[in-house]
Amino acid sequence: MNDKLVFLGLLYFVQGIPYGLQSSLLPVYLRGAGHSLTRISLTKALYFPWVLKVLWAPLVDRAGTKRCWLVGTVTGLALTCLASASLSPDLQFLGVAGALLVMNVLASVQDIAADGAAIRLLKGQGELGLGNTVQVVGYKAGSVFAGGGLLAVIDVAGWGWMFTLLACVYGGVALFVWGAPILDGELSKPAGEGRRASNDALRPWKVWRKLMSVPGTPWTVLYVLTYKLGEQGAISMFPLFLLDHHMTSRELGFWNGIIAMGFSIAGSSIAGLLLSQHSIGLLMRRVFVMRTVGMILQSSLLTVLEPSLLMKGMSVLSLSAQHFLGGLITTLTFTIMMHCTQRAEESIQATHYSFLATLEVLGKLSFSALSGGLVDWVGFAIAYLLFFSLSAASALLVWKATLTGPLKEQTNTSHSEK
Repeated sequence: MNDKLVFLGLLYFVQGIPYGLQSSLLPVYLRGAGHSLTRISLTKALYFPWVLKVLWAPLVDRAGTKRCWLVGTVTGLALTCLASASLSPDLQFLGVAGALLVMNVLASVQDIAADGAAIRLLKGQGELGLGNTVQVVGYKAGSVFAGGGLLAVIDVAGWGWMFTLLACVYGGVALFVWGAPILDGELSKPAGEGRRASNDALRPWKVWRKLMSVPGTPWTVLYVLTYKLGEQGAISMFPLFLLDHHMTSRELGFWNGIIAMGFSIAGSSIAGLLLSQHSIGLLMRRVFVMRTVGMILQSSLLTVLEPSLLMKGMSVLSLSAQHFLGGLITTLTFTIMMHCTQRAEESIQATHYSFLATLEVLGKLSFSALSGGLVDWVGFAIAYLLFFSLSAASALLVWKATLTGPLKEQTNTSHSEK
């Protein structure tokens, strides 16, 4: 099991690096170089390959081996970083944007292969819980490494040396994956399988029917699209409320950007340990109820407009609890997704999981993008009433599923495995 966790942890760590570069390092660096906010915001479009990855997932499922796909994509990321080291972001903005687009394409393909390997390697609720903990924490750690750690030293090391370092990291991981005995015994797919996968990619309705026929998929699709709607609205808007009334940007950057993220990683880590001791149905019920109660407490803080030490303390406590529970729920959700995918036939497992993961990202990003306009339109109080209603609705959805739906079956399976 330790070999599995180290293997998956490294893959998800390097997978989080492009996100950290784009979300944290690049905006600050480009702004310091004098680029406009409009140009910087347009870099969000470089995430688009992650939305499209379900289209090429059938090819990864049916052509070659997971080892070949992983080594190929990680090596491609190393070469892209070497090429980026020779660029000047001050003068070659389009070149940097193109390099990051290539990194996102390669990382999204690597994600499909890594998820497929995880589905095959992880057995039972205990291993699924620990494996998905490593997935979430590894990705966040890679993002923090690229977005926070490298940002702290870029003024000293420079752009070129920073990307040379990343190329070495990717090259080392590619060599590790190439020699990893954990992937031994995987059979290469016949050439005809790859051609069939390409044909499937051109006929998405055929893939859609196969994916939705997997037991538990319709409920899981509804769940991953909606489970974080209320939470995402609160997470994105409450810090802005604090900025308007109680905290400076420096204070908010420390408490929300560093401390709260630490609580998020802690929640994701603890979820794996809890899954090895308790049924997932029981954990889901309790955590979702706690999140709904936390939303009530956070909503009450909106009525206190005067800054005070007590208000700041309660706000920090609320942010930390919210991120901690969010980390717990994320790991539990990815465990549910992987458990559902394991019911699919092996030839479509990576595609099935990529499909669920894409919907999970769409559900979070779409509401995050709309929540600011909602607050401008109706105000914080009414917007938070909607956030609370969505959070309570997702808790009811989970509660029902643990009693009469897909999570009931999953809970029974978990007990029988123990």
